[in-house]
Amino acid sequence: MSGVPILVEARRLRVLIVGGGAVAARKAETFGGAGAAVRVVAPAIVDALRAMLDAGRITWDARRYAPDDLGDATLVIAATDDRDVNARVTADAHAAHRLVNVADVAGEGSFATMATHRADGLVVGVTAGVPAAASRIRDAIAARFDGRYATALAEVAMLRDRLLAGGDARRWRAASASVMARGFCDAVEGGRLEERLRPWR
Repeated sequence: MSGVPILVEARRLRVLIVGGGAVAARKAETFGGAGAAVRVVAPAIVDALRAMLDAGRITWDARRYAPDDLGDATLVIAATDDRDVNARVTADAHAAHRLVNVADVAGEGSFATMATHRADGLVVGVTAGVPAAASRIRDAIAARFDGRYATALAEVAMLRDRLLAGGDARRWRAASASVMARGFCDAVEGGRLEERLRPWR
């Protein structure tokens, strides 16, 4: 896939998942957990999806897929164990100009989900063509870019917001160049970020 990584605001998404198995449950957890409105269409669902349904985190249409199910969905996920159904969902989504993720033949889709590491304001996504490899790489990144970075980014964001709110964009640009100069990561990991921030407070 000749991908271009983007980060979407999940709370603005309406996600249609066609399928009720383990893959559908993982996708529902990913998007629902980030705040998207998730609707599942499937004749039956696994326990993990039923728990999300009982918690009010997803809605469920207990039947087979129909083209009208695309409705106002922003993203579509074809996640059944039936190749013909997935192909039909994919074709309908492409025809309706919706982004679609295809669980069994990724190359047919127009977007892929990533192995994701979050530390508050820091979000890192990894895709490698092989999900297990992406997860391992994600875990290695997470081991380094831990809660120290969440704290550091919160401090930098507070400085930015204060300077910009005061109408001092020029000072923010100078501060940004100084604080985020070479060695920024070493400063965060070595507990020395405060030294970089102090002159700009």
